Amino acid sequence: MSTPVLYEIEDGIVTLTLNRPELRNPISDPDMVEAMVEALDRLNEDPAVRVAIVTGTGSAFSSGGNLNTMREGGGLNDPLPARTRQNYQRGIQRIPLAFERLEVPVIAAVNGPAIGAGCDLACMCDLRIASETARFAESFVKVGIVPGDGGAWLLPRVVGFSKACEMAFTGDPIDAAEALACGLVSKIVPAAELLPAARALAARIAANPGHAVRMAKRLLREGRHVRIDTLLEMSAAMQALAHATADHREAVDAMLSKRPANFTGE
Repeated sequence: MSTPVLYEIEDGIVTLTLNRPELRNPISDPDMVEAMVEALDRLNEDPAVRVAIVTGTGSAFSSGGNLNTMREGGGLNDPLPARTRQNYQRGIQRIPLAFERLEVPVIAAVNGPAIGAGCDLACMCDLRIASETARFAESFVKVGIVPGDGGAWLLPRVVGFSKACEMAFTGDPIDAAEALACGLVSKIVPAAELLPAARALAARIAANPGHAVRMAKRLLREGRHVRIDTLLEMSAAMQALAHATADHREAVDAMLSKRPANFTGE
């Protein structure tokens, strides 16, 4: 069987590629969960990594759950509901928690349909670029279930409550143009230009001091659910750390000298 997730790094940019094209890249199977969590933790712990891209092999970004395993007694669904609960907690729910631990910015390069948990996977990322062939659907109701992977938390924070309700209650797909209109993606490009566009955006992020970018991401993430006074306290503490870095001094010197900066990650 093929490697579930391909891990490539170049110039501080990691590309994670879901690699089950014959199944349209589902993320619910145990080996895919393990591979995703391992890859995310690996890039988070590597100080050389500045930014990551998540994409899919083949025509689909991700089909979400593996429909072939959804009958009773298959996949996450156990005849005993208590075990089904544990299967979700020990399985697919580990992926959004791994994304939440990440300090490295992540770009979803959505190369095709992102369905169910695949749509939620795109929402776990910080930025989303879509191919013209991309489609998105919060389609859990179409198979008689609910978002078990955090979609009810993720989707409203990306598209707003009303649009999230529309997508979750109907399960209907939206195309790339509608995804752009509702803020689910920030850019649409032709299929052949998707990865170059994602890498160009990643390079713009990677050009900045790594410590500052990671701390800025953490503040943005925490800002979604803490009080302003708590966030200000965190910001002051992280700012003290940022001021002490060599990259901060280099950035100021380079600006004053009107020369390109040379960041070392120190």
